[in-house]
Amino acid sequence: MTSAEEYRVKAAEFAAQARSALTHALQIEYARMAASYLRLAELADQNATTDIVYEPPPDQKPSVV
Repeated sequence: MTSAEEYRVKAAEFAAQARSALTHALQIEYARMAASYLRLAELADQNATTDIVYEPPPDQKPSVV
C-alpha cells in the first residue's frame, strides 16, 4: 500500500468518526482531520510522480582543509 493509499484509509476512518461523534465540536474536528489526510494523499500522489536529480553546481571545486 502506498503512502497516499494509507492517508486515504486514515481519512475514511476520521470521516466515519465524524459521522458518529457525540458532539458537534468533535464532528468538526474529525472532519478537519479527514480533510487534512486527504490533502496529504494528494501531496503524496504528486510527490510520487516527481523525479528529483541532484547535480552539483558547475565549476565547484572541493575545499582543501
